[in-house]
Amino acid sequence: MPRAGNGGPSDSSRHRRDSQDARRPASRRKAAQGRAEDYERNTRRAGLEPVGHNENEEDKAEKAHHRQHSAITARKAAKCAAEQVAGLTGRQPESVTSLERTDNGWRVGIEVVESHRIPDSTDILAVYRVEVDDRGELISYGRSDRYYRGRAEEK
Repeated sequence: MPRAGNGGPSDSSRHRRDSQDARRPASRRKAAQGRAEDYERNTRRAGLEPVGHNENEEDKAEKAHHRQHSAITARKAAKCAAEQVAGLTGRQPESVTSLERTDNGWRVGIEVVESHRIPDSTDILAVYRVEVDDRGELISYGRSDRYYRGRAEEK
């Protein structure tokens, strides 16, 4: 759909849509309106703005404030957490299993091989949950799970 300079639909596309709505039966208009409301609600729930939404000055200021105080990216947070686990356990991290933004930083799951065995499917792995602040400094750390590599997850 064409867009005007303000991020919303152009007048011609809006007119076309309005004339199409007028020709639809009432039940179809109501269903289309419900889908549009669902889209807007789900988009906002995901922390995004719906297409065509015009930000007010307060929204823009809040986003700018968040960008200034988010000094560390997700990739950098994962790297810092992996380095912290390596330093504390003396073992090299195998993978990042989870990554979540928190109010004061990041919560990261790091998988580590705790005991190498032969065959590899019997290695003992552990997941460490690490929290780092917006500068990548350690806030908390702990082992949350331990399991054999070859075993399926049971929950």
